[in-house]
This record gives sequence, C-alpha cells and structure tokens, in this order.
Amino acid sequence: MASRTIDYSHKKVLLIDSSGNLRSTIFYMLRELGVRNVKAVTVNDKVLSLIREEAFDVILMGHNSSDAVTGLQLLEEARFRGFMRPTAGWIFMTSDASQAVVLHAIDSRPDDVLTRPFSIDELKSRLDQLILRKIALAPVEQAMEAGDLEAAVQACDDLPRQDANRDDARCLKADLLLRLGRPEEAYAVLEPAFWQTPDKELGLCMAQALIAMQRLAEAQDVLESLIEQYPLLIAAHDLLAQVCELSGDLEGARDILQQATSKAPLGIPRQMELGRVATRTHVLELAEGAYRKSINLGRHSCYRSPDPYLRLANIRRLEMQGADSRRQIELRNDLDMQLNRAEHDFPSDAGLKVRTALLRARVCRDQGEQAEENRYRQDAQRYNAALDQPLELEHEARILSGDQMVPVARTPESGKSPVQRDHNMSDKVNRLGVKHYLAGKMPQATRYFGLAIEYNPGNAAALLNLAQLFLEAARDSEKRREQRLKMVERYLHLTARLPLDTAESLRQSQLEAFLAQPVDSLPAGSLGVLLR
Repeated sequence: MASRTIDYSHKKVLLIDSSGNLRSTIFYMLRELGVRNVKAVTVNDKVLSLIREEAFDVILMGHNSSDAVTGLQLLEEARFRGFMRPTAGWIFMTSDASQAVVLHAIDSRPDDVLTRPFSIDELKSRLDQLILRKIALAPVEQAMEAGDLEAAVQACDDLPRQDANRDDARCLKADLLLRLGRPEEAYAVLEPAFWQTPDKELGLCMAQALIAMQRLAEAQDVLESLIEQYPLLIAAHDLLAQVCELSGDLEGARDILQQATSKAPLGIPRQMELGRVATRTHVLELAEGAYRKSINLGRHSCYRSPDPYLRLANIRRLEMQGADSRRQIELRNDLDMQLNRAEHDFPSDAGLKVRTALLRARVCRDQGEQAEENRYRQDAQRYNAALDQPLELEHEARILSGDQMVPVARTPESGKSPVQRDHNMSDKVNRLGVKHYLAGKMPQATRYFGLAIEYNPGNAAALLNLAQLFLEAARDSEKRREQRLKMVERYLHLTARLPLDTAESLRQSQLEAFLAQPVDSLPAGSLGVLLR
C-alpha cells in the first residue's frame, strides 16, 4: 500500500450503511487508515438530523436499493434541504453500479462515487484525493459556508497557479460569479482554460455563463460538443434542453429531455420537465409516461408533490377535445380520479383545492357547460379567499391548462410613475442588494431587491433573495412573523411559475423545504450558508 501522506487522526467521519457487516468492514478500514473519530450509523430517516446538527469532514453514504430508506434517497434529500456543507466531503458508496443509480447519485453532486466491493487501497486513494482537495480549497469553501461569496471569489484567486486543484478553483470562482449575477466575469475566467483543456466541468459552467448572457448559439455549440464527448453527462442534456426552449425549439428541447430521462430515469424534476415540454408539443403519450413516472418515484422522494396528478388531469382534458362522447366520459372520469387522488394524498396543500377547481372549470368551458364552469370558478374564488396568501387565479389557470404564459399586467400605484422595464438594470440593482445583504444592511437590501423586481418582474434571483431575507427575518423575531412568512410564500409562489435555471430551481426547492420547517428550528445566521 502506498505511504500515507495525510494525517487522518483529527478528521471527523460519518459512516452510514444499512449492512452491519459492511459498516463494520469499512469502519475497521478507516481505523487502519488512521481515522480515530468515526461515527457509524445505519441508514434511516434520522440521519439527516445528525448531518444537519454536526459538522463532519467526510460523510460516507452507503446505498442498498432494497432498503426501506435508501442512501440514494438520503443523498438527494440532503442536497434538497441544503445539508451538504461546502466544507464537508461526500462519498457515495453503492453495490448497485447500474447506470440509473450512479447517474441519479451524480445529480446530487457528491464529491465521489465509489462502487463496492472496494479495497482499503482504493478507499485510501479516494480519501486522499478528497482531503487534499478540501485542504487546498478550504479558504474558498469556508467563505462559502459563511455566506460571503465575494470573499470566496477572492480566495479562488489566492490559490497558487501550479496547484493541482486550480481547475476546481476556477470552476468554483465562475459558479460564484454566476450566483452574484456577473456572467461576463464568469465567462472570462473559464473561456481561456476551456479551449486549452476542454474539461467537462469547465464546459458546463461556461455554458451556464453563455446562457446567462443570452449567447444561446454559443452555449448550444459547447453543450453539443460536451455531449458528443461525454454521452452520459446528463447535466449537459438539461442545459441543452433549456437552450433549445429559450431559442424557440420546443421539439428539440423535448427530444433532448427524452434522451436524458432514458439514460437517467430516476430524477423527478427531469421527468416533470419532459412532461411539461411534451405537453406543449402535443406528444401527450410521452407526457403521460413522464408524469406517471414522477408519481411512482415520488412515493419516497423529497420532490413528492400533487403536480404530476394535476398535469395528468390536464392531459385527459386535452384528449377529450375531439374525442367521441363515450370516450369523453371515460377521460373525464379519469380526470376526476386524478384530481381526487391529489386532494386525498396532499390534504395539507392549502392551494390545491383552488387549482383543482380551476382545472375543472376549464374542462367545463371546453365542453360548453357554462353553469358548471361558473360554479367551479366561484369555488376557486372562495377557496382562494381563505388562503393566507391568495393565488393569482388567471395566471394559475393558464399554467394548469398548459396555455402559453403571459405577463400579469400591473397597475401603477396612484401618484407613482411606473418603472420602465430594464433587465440589465434589474440585475445591477439586485447585485447592489446582495452587497447590502452581505454587509448586514437588511432595509437597504430589501429596497434594492424590490426595485430589481420593478425593473424586471421575472427576475427570479431577486425574488428568491427576498424570500430568503424575509425567512431570516421571521426566524430572528416573533414580531410580524406571520406576515413575513406570508411574504416568503408569496415570493416563492411567484418564482414557481418562472422558467428557472438549475441553480435557481434548486434554491427555490430548498427555501420551500425550509419554509415547511418550524421557524425556530432553522439555524442561526445567513441561510445562504445552506442554499448551495
């Protein structure tokens, strides 16, 4: 065995595995490598609380597909809830080396994937690489964990040019710049290195920068090149589908998503995207398959929601158009069954009754049943009025029916001149808000984020920033807590109907997860630490 170059005696390691024999074997491997502080636990739903409450240097997550709660589910939920701290190293261990499992694990971005059985030499090699990388990038990741993105950017520049982790630091810097709304700077960091050494991580980050700069043709070239070289790079497929849709090529987006889900079928967000785009391109059988897959996968997933039931019901509505009377009855019965199942399975979803009533009203409208349409619309209005944060009914109806979205018209307040729409100014003002937020100047940050939304109501980053800011304010003070939580719900609701990139979608999901927790249980300090 190669000589040890790292002192593991001070490293704190969490070993998670359902098999007592495997857990014992790996435990003694770690002890032989010099690890003294090892906490070994079985796979169960209490693991996430342990990960949230304690800081570990390395987390070894075991996976067995036959377990009631699998390591893959815990890995996905840890990422979903923001429990994967930048300073912790994650290694996913699995005896199931199938393409579907490995690619789904990669979706949650662990530092490494290790297939079993493995030797102590291989374990040491992986741990050595991981720890050496963590040591080199420690200043960067510590700043990220503290929520100081500007300091993290600076720390990336401090890494010596000859350091073996230079490319990792370059990718981190570009990702941080993208989060700070500075895609031009991110592209300038990546472009020289990518064309010199076309690394897949550099390429993915460069494509994101190009998309943010609306240079869609260039982003498409980069992504197609990456997919040709790395056919199983599913993140490139996701981005390419986004580029196709932004370019108006819905059929191309659908085909790319279909390829991605055939290779990596276990991700609910990707299945839902396929269903959405397939519905928009009128390939209803494909959309139905994606939504049914989402329902099956959602039984034990943190992404479980009533949305696939609603989308299936809408497919039945679309199929009713042009069908004969007997078939229409069958389709309508199935539509009602899907909506009833949604309400049965998600009784605590306050807005679900509003949405199901709106969809039923649309069915009645299609069938010329005006009296029934009016009754369901009145039901929707009554349910909506009872919500703490009412929905925008017409906007919701368009989303549910699959119609093309249109901007919601706003009436300027009396005595105020409306702000002219300016996307560039919106991004600039949002960056100013981030600077004030990082400096602890919350009133100024709130004002700038609000102004960013006035310049561009579709600025998802600004909406998410406001959601995070109000959630922190609700946590830190009981005064006006209920009102602040309603504001969090409002901003998350607004972002839910926008086209989000991968990072924004993840951040939105994580904020929704935090909102579902008791406010007093949220950690102190900036929630930006967890939104990664």
